[in-house]
Amino acid sequence: MEESLIKFAKGKIDFPDGQDRGKIMSVSQAVKRFVKPGMCIQTGCGMAFPTATYYEVVRQFWGRDPGFTLAALGGGATSYAVMVQGGMCRKIISSYNGDGYPFPIPNPILVKAYQDKTVEFEDWTMLSLLLRFMAGAMGVPFFPTKSILGSSIEKDQSERFRRVKSPFGDGEEVGLVEALNPDISLVHGWAADPEGNTLISPPFTSNAYGPLAAKSGVIVSVEKIVDPDYVRKFSHMARIPGHIVKAVCEEPMGAHPGGHPNQGLPDFEGYGEDQEFIFEAREACRDTGKFQAWIDKWILDCRDHRDYLAKLGHRRIWYLKGRIQRDTWESEMADLGENIDSLPAEEAAIPERLIVAGSKKLKAVIQGKGYRTILCGVGTPNLASWLAYYELRQQGYPIELMAELGFYGYSPRPSDPWVFNLRNIPTCRMTTDIFHVLGIHLCGSQASSLGVLGAAQVDRHGNINSSRIPETNGYLVGSGGGNDTASGAGEVVVMLEQNRHRFVDRVGFITSPGRRVTTIISQYGVYEKPIGEEELVLTAYYLQEAGQSPAAALEVIKAQTGWDLKVHPEARIIEPPTAEELRFLRSFDLRGFYTAGQREARRNPFAK
Repeated sequence: MEESLIKFAKGKIDFPDGQDRGKIMSVSQAVKRFVKPGMCIQTGCGMAFPTATYYEVVRQFWGRDPGFTLAALGGGATSYAVMVQGGMCRKIISSYNGDGYPFPIPNPILVKAYQDKTVEFEDWTMLSLLLRFMAGAMGVPFFPTKSILGSSIEKDQSERFRRVKSPFGDGEEVGLVEALNPDISLVHGWAADPEGNTLISPPFTSNAYGPLAAKSGVIVSVEKIVDPDYVRKFSHMARIPGHIVKAVCEEPMGAHPGGHPNQGLPDFEGYGEDQEFIFEAREACRDTGKFQAWIDKWILDCRDHRDYLAKLGHRRIWYLKGRIQRDTWESEMADLGENIDSLPAEEAAIPERLIVAGSKKLKAVIQGKGYRTILCGVGTPNLASWLAYYELRQQGYPIELMAELGFYGYSPRPSDPWVFNLRNIPTCRMTTDIFHVLGIHLCGSQASSLGVLGAAQVDRHGNINSSRIPETNGYLVGSGGGNDTASGAGEVVVMLEQNRHRFVDRVGFITSPGRRVTTIISQYGVYEKPIGEEELVLTAYYLQEAGQSPAAALEVIKAQTGWDLKVHPEARIIEPPTAEELRFLRSFDLRGFYTAGQREARRNPFAK
């Protein structure tokens, strides 16, 4: 009886799995079938950008004026600028519009589109845009947030953002962001079964909220299509459920030129960012003719993604797969270390003075106030935070670094100064997503976090501008996670190079309000504004050259400040960086992207 019952039960629970292969198709077929003019296209889930599918959309709609809306956390030369160049999009909904990797700058194509009003830019913060997707995925009309309040973004987005008093507790004011439901989502993952259940490697960055909110479903590209049992084996990495997937497309290296980290799948090889490729695109954007030639070469003249990969060549692909390995920083240091050791041992460049002064101040603030986590922005803020982190760790202080895309508790590797360096991912104590980092670990009920940000401009009250210069109709890059950090951290330190155009009496656009900004650090010194105070005061400063008098140094600093600067009566003189401090700092930035204004770099290994 027992054997008969087992046989009976097995007959009921066994079923043919993975037989429906109707979703498997080429990217070309998927785009032709599911992408329509006028759609709002959301891109991204996890660290990988869906380049193969995105470029196929460009091929099929180039010259057709499809009037797309693009919705994503950010984009630049190899993504947004391509569609803008082709007149393919009417609107961009984003938190960052510019070139990011490996250092942030405005993108000329996007700046011109903003100035000419050929594209509408709907600017958000990283967390607030993610919350709009979450609301859309949940089927609710809005989601609460601490971000945006008091910024110029609040005014600009008044139709989609509301300030309300909480109906619970003491009536604290909170923001509400409107739900966003894009028409279709493009995702690149590691593996999917024929039904579209898709494995994404952590960190999950924006997670699956955009795809889950998409009204017409998702086009998934993956490194490999696998059987259903493989997906079940790694179900903890599944983020896209098959029922929302319209097409499954096998496209190896489908995230290039971005990197694709692999955390947890033993059968796959990750690959790193193609730095030279990205630089080539960024440089081409300076001239519309050159950028068009770049688009022709890498997109329009390629029949499909396989043609694109053939043009890249096997040698370049092998190099990128090697570049992501955890300890390859040692090889890079062996290759480029002479760039560092050939520099004057105690001659600090302007950014280096800024970074070393910043690291010392961060260490004092963290120890003095007991912070346990640091959320740092790109460039000088993350390098100063990295130096402070290692010094505090050497002394036994339990500080953790966070990066907004989902890195928690990472230990940065030398050689690459990019805050989202993929080789840092294996060092994380936790890999999560933007919602958890910016929405909980930074500002939640148990948070103890210091924010460290960069800026294009600051004013005497600590307000930050990284978005626009209204007086010249200039466009910068946007908030990214800056406003979220400034709105949610326990306090905020801002770092930037100082001149009268960047230290202004009042910023023309408030990307991030200065209410939590307590400290600003420049190459000249340290400015402090305790919470509750209104104006920054110089509390410490460098002598600009040997033998300079304090009075002469202060005159230089005041001349580079756009307001009547107050100097603390006990302002101290900062000691210049030591040779050891400079050598350790430079080991993180072998090419001098942030520390010395582009030191001579290694020749492009793929140049002909």
